[in-house]
Amino acid sequence: MTATGPRGVHRGRVEWMDTDAAGHHHNTAITRWVESAEAALMRERGVDGYFGTAPRVRHEVDYEARLWFGQEVTATVVLERIGTSSMTFGYEVWGEAFEDRTRTRAARGKYVTVHVPDGADRSRPWPPEWVVALTDAP
Repeated sequence: MTATGPRGVHRGRVEWMDTDAAGHHHNTAITRWVESAEAALMRERGVDGYFGTAPRVRHEVDYEARLWFGQEVTATVVLERIGTSSMTFGYEVWGEAFEDRTRTRAARGKYVTVHVPDGADRSRPWPPEWVVALTDAP
């Protein structure tokens, strides 16, 4: 991933519940791992209250390889752009070396969130303290 900006990382393992009838990861597992990386980013930057006020309004993903039960995974999210009321994130999910397989990128994509505070019916500007937390060096 070449994008610069604050990043969050989730490391985990493909669990049985992450697999489907074909024996490899279900596509929804990618989203869970990416959201875990996003949560790590927000925790590390002290952005409290983000979840529940930042719905996704666009999400795209390219699935590139399968992941298998027991395989370690690394999901990385990078904040690529912060606007007045939206944020654009890029991400990659990698399957680490496993059995006879080399480390391989399983998915990559982008998504956009918007700020919709409690009680609002449409997007509003991000709180200034969140913008500072996400744009200043840690």
